Order: sequence, then C-alpha cells, then structure tokens
Amino acid sequence: MASPPPVILWFFQDLRLDDQPAVAAAVASGRPVIAVFVLDRASPGHWAPGGAALWWLHGSLAALAADLAARGARLILRQGPIGRVLAQLAEETGATEIHGGRAVEPWLRQILADLGPALARRGVTLVAHETRLLFPPERLKTQTGGAFSVFTPFARAAFAAGIADHPTAPPAHINASAQDVPSEDLASWRLRPSRPDWAAEMAEIWTPGAAGAMARLERFLASGFSTYDRDRDIPGHASTSMLSPHLHWGEISPRRVWLAAGHAAPKGGKFLQSFLNEMLWREFSAYLLWHHPHLPEEPLRAEFAAMPWRDDAEAEAAWRRGETGIPIVDAGMRQLWRWGWMHNRVRMIAASLLTKHLMLPWRAGEAWFWDTLVDADLAANAASWQWVAGSGADAAPYFRIFNPVLQGRKFDPEGAYIRRFVPELAALPNEFIHAPWEAPHLVLAAAGVALGRTYPRPIVDLALGRARALDAFAALPRRAA
Repeated sequence: MASPPPVILWFFQDLRLDDQPAVAAAVASGRPVIAVFVLDRASPGHWAPGGAALWWLHGSLAALAADLAARGARLILRQGPIGRVLAQLAEETGATEIHGGRAVEPWLRQILADLGPALARRGVTLVAHETRLLFPPERLKTQTGGAFSVFTPFARAAFAAGIADHPTAPPAHINASAQDVPSEDLASWRLRPSRPDWAAEMAEIWTPGAAGAMARLERFLASGFSTYDRDRDIPGHASTSMLSPHLHWGEISPRRVWLAAGHAAPKGGKFLQSFLNEMLWREFSAYLLWHHPHLPEEPLRAEFAAMPWRDDAEAEAAWRRGETGIPIVDAGMRQLWRWGWMHNRVRMIAASLLTKHLMLPWRAGEAWFWDTLVDADLAANAASWQWVAGSGADAAPYFRIFNPVLQGRKFDPEGAYIRRFVPELAALPNEFIHAPWEAPHLVLAAAGVALGRTYPRPIVDLALGRARALDAFAALPRRAA
C-alpha cells in the first residue's frame, strides 16, 4: 500500500509549535509532515530583514529546529523566492498540501495570491491560516462596513468581538516524512556577525525562541504586570513586557499572551486594560497595513505629501549615533544599537525629535529602525513612524511635538535611564542631566563634562525647531472634509 503524500508545513513569522493553526492542521492531516523555512532576501525588496532582525532569526530558527527534533521532525532550510521554493519543494516531494500563515505584508500577500492558483493547477492546495494576529484584518469593520482609521473604536470593536479561549497545545509528536529532503545549513546563512560582534549585548538581553518567549511572559506577569499602567512609560524601570520581538517572530501567539494576562488578573484592573490596549495597538498596525498597503512608503494623510522635509545628512547621522546633545534621545538611540530594542516612550521622543524639531523625513527614521530593531515589524514600524510624524492614522493632534527635556524630566526624573546609556553624563546632578547646556560651568567641570568635547552640544535649538515645525504644519494644504 502506497504511503500518503506528505504535507508541507511552511513557517514565516510564526516560528512556534504552540497555538499555531498551521502546525495543528498539518499534524491533524495524518500525513507525513515536511517542515520548512524559506529565507527570501530578494522578494521583500528594501524591506528584507535588517541586521538586528537577522541576528534574532538565527536564534529563533535554531530553537524551532530543536523543538521539532524533540517531536521527531526536522526543519528544512531553503533560500530563494518563497513562491518558487515552495512550488519546487512540493514537486520534489510529491506533497499535495501546503499549510502556512496568512500575510499582511503587501509583497508577501501578492506572492501567496499568485502561488495559490499556480499550485492548484498542479494539484497542490495552499491553505493559509491566521497564525500571527488575534483577528483576521478584514473581520473588524465600522458600523457602515468600512475600515477603522481611529484606534479607540477599533479597540472597542475588538473587545466586543472577544478572544476565543481555546488555544491549541503543541503536538506531542509529528509524523515526519521519511524522505531525505535536502536542507541548507543555518550557519551557512551567516545571519549573525563575526568580528566585530556588534550583537554581544543582545545575546545577554534576549533568548530567541518559544521557550524564551514563554519565560519572558512569565517574568512579566510575576513582576511588572501589576504596575504596568503606572510604570510602563518609565524607561529606567523594567516595567514593560519586552515581548515585541517574540510576538513579531511568532514565537508566542498573541492569543496566548492575551489569555495569560487575563488569567493573571481575573478581577481586571487598569493595568490589565492598559496592557491589552497595547496588544491591540499591534493589531491595529497590522490592520492599517492590510487596508493601506502603501503605508510604509506613503503618508496616510495625503496632505503630508507636501511636507517640506529637510535634507541634513549630518544631523541624521548624529541622531542615528545617539549624539544629538539631547540626553533622553541619545540614551534611546544608544539602547537601540546595543539591545536591538528601545523603550516605547523613548521611541516616541526620539522619533518626534527627528521628524519635528529636525524636520527630517519619517522614512529616514523608519529605515534606521528597520535595520536596528530585533522587533522590526513592517506594520508596526510604519504605523508608529507615521503616527509620530503626524501623517498617520489617529495622529491627533497631528502637530503634537514632544519636548524631549520635559519628557525626560517627567519619565526619567532621577536620570537612571540616561546614566545607563549615556555614561559620560552620569555624574551630573538630576537637575541638569536632561539639559546639560543649562548647567553652570563649575557643575559641568565637577561632573567631568565638557560640552562639545566629551558630550555634544544640542544639534538643534528646541524652541526654534518647534517653531519651524509648526510653521510647516500651518502651511500644509487643508485636509479634505
């Protein structure tokens, strides 16, 4: 009796076995399973994963391979255009089904839209499951049947829809195909740096993979969760979940996180509501990208096409290096380089300085974050940069300009965050650490700070930069009613 044809289990940004619908469907088919990850460096164009994301991907794939091996399966690694590689693998193995996740990225949506009919003509079925989001992006609609453009009513609709409380457990065993399917070697992909190892500190901070994701969630629920609503904006405290890269790579399902948070706070509370709202901001970003595929390249508010962005390579480079002379911004940009991650409050402050005070284009910041974030997510990155720049959804008022000194004094009052990432200012008293240019010469000298030598002077006058941005906003064409 001939053995049944295998099914292909294709992983993308859903690198887990727990609560993973494509995994559950492939195993439930009863057929031999061929698990595969395809590294596509060409199809995304300039949205191919950046250096920090590739560093994370290496660890995540190694962890997934180990999880599969523990259940009797192996992870096949292939490199090339996703559509072509999957089609070739199906032909090579005789597979008649491919199970994988749905996509929100425009480039991948197009690939899957073309691949499905092409495979069907060859007798192969492509089944796309919702593996990355709480809700399919087309599910939540306004009362008139349209797409939401404001977060609050979107979140209200999400809470009303509810989250199904039946996550699927990881399979105890996977009936792996007996075929000797060739695989590339992970080390040969050279996803991680050799010398110099710019990611050394990342390895101390992060543990990519499903086990690392669950451990991170459990630590958060046991410590920072109960004060999340009060402390999540304080960058000097370990008060956020830091789950964003695990969620981006799909090492833990958003449903698993959502339900775990609810079970940890059965009586509810502001901290639970605040955390779930942040989960929904991630969802809202994916929703926006689904309904506005040009979000990463074009302003959502059409009038912002006329924004007179400046071209100042020197200022942009100083911002990237964390040498703007604005301590809270510099601390964030240096944390980004060292950790591949930045506290969310500081992301907003740093982005506001770039797009408002410096009036440099949001796409420049979006591109830098894309290359340096381990959680670089096309939807979240684009939506967040447009929100700060004023051109995105729910950016009201669009002319909001964060004062980085006041923000620093409010959210890092003791200067703990700045002292950690800008150590040349560590000896300054709290009174002046957020604005060292205001400190008397004797105070600077006592702290070993020489403005312009040991620490830069501000590259922009904050008052003048603010006024320039407001003038530019005032000159924009009026938005159509």
